Amino acid sequence: MCGRFVATAPPSELADYFQAVLSETAKVEESSPSYNVAPTNHVSSVRANDGHRELETMKWGLVPSWAKDPKIGSKMINARAETAATKPAFRSAIKKRRCLIPADGFYEWHKIEGQKVKQPYYITRADGEPIVFAGLWEAWKPKDDPEHDWTISCTLLTTGPNAEMKTIHHRMPVLIPPAQWDRWLDPANGVDEIEDLLVPGPDGLLSLTPVTTMVNNVRNKGAELIEPAP
Repeated sequence: MCGRFVATAPPSELADYFQAVLSETAKVEESSPSYNVAPTNHVSSVRANDGHRELETMKWGLVPSWAKDPKIGSKMINARAETAATKPAFRSAIKKRRCLIPADGFYEWHKIEGQKVKQPYYITRADGEPIVFAGLWEAWKPKDDPEHDWTISCTLLTTGPNAEMKTIHHRMPVLIPPAQWDRWLDPANGVDEIEDLLVPGPDGLLSLTPVTTMVNNVRNKGAELIEPAP
């Protein structure tokens, strides 16, 4: 799974990078760099809207449209690529509501024999380019309160590991390369037309750096979290 990541770029910079229009929410959303983005935090996400890319602010942890309680989102931070098209929580979103979620990098933990505490790793692209996760999004509001604001939420898709990730974990996020952004976002493309993207990133794409266990505490948000461990 992917349970923490790093996002430091402001929405305006991300909009330029993705050639996207800022949504009204993203324009007013206060955004500060976070080196420890955690579930239920708000994140920047790119989706398709009337033929163009739109940068929107979403809550990490997908709340299905049929949910009775939005708290279910805390259990929906990841969706398995192999089963998303058949799971009730994700099958509608993977058909119609796909998104891109940018990050500087992400964290994963590795169990080391003889140690009680898992070793955290900070994982980035080896070429220095941003990580772009494959995501799904949903809009939710309580059925008995039509005046309630919409909750826009998202989840990250995961798949099996590539060569680098296999050394520390059995899963990795699905990553979408720039040449495939439009194909992934276009709701006109059915699941069978994008399923070839639901694969591990190519070997050699990622760089893994062991970091300190300060990242284990979600209250820690500073740049020291990505410094290499002694």
